[in-house]
Amino acid sequence: MPKMTFIDSDGPRHEVDAPEGLSVLEIAHKNNIDLEGACEGSLACSTCHVIVDPDYYGKLKEATEDEEDMLDLAWGLTHTSRLGCQIIITPELDGITVTLPVSTRNMMVD
Repeated sequence: MPKMTFIDSDGPRHEVDAPEGLSVLEIAHKNNIDLEGACEGSLACSTCHVIVDPDYYGKLKEATEDEEDMLDLAWGLTHTSRLGCQIIITPELDGITVTLPVSTRNMMVD
């Protein structure tokens, strides 16, 4: 089974199983990783923003315009930022590492 690593914003690493076909957001939730996902993966927020290791960023499918629009709302955006709900694990992504940003913006709450 593919593996992936989450790096908390304060440094600890968590290597977990990453079943093919699941999103990074789903994998985080299955493993109690603190990745919010306020819109539950419906591409309506940026709270599942992750920073992808540059070695894997080029292996991802290109971000859609809708994802780019949501990323514009993310705090701490980098050139390898993506939304975890839009990264679906494939065999090519075995070993992917993502870092959780220091903070997120949840525009879905008042």
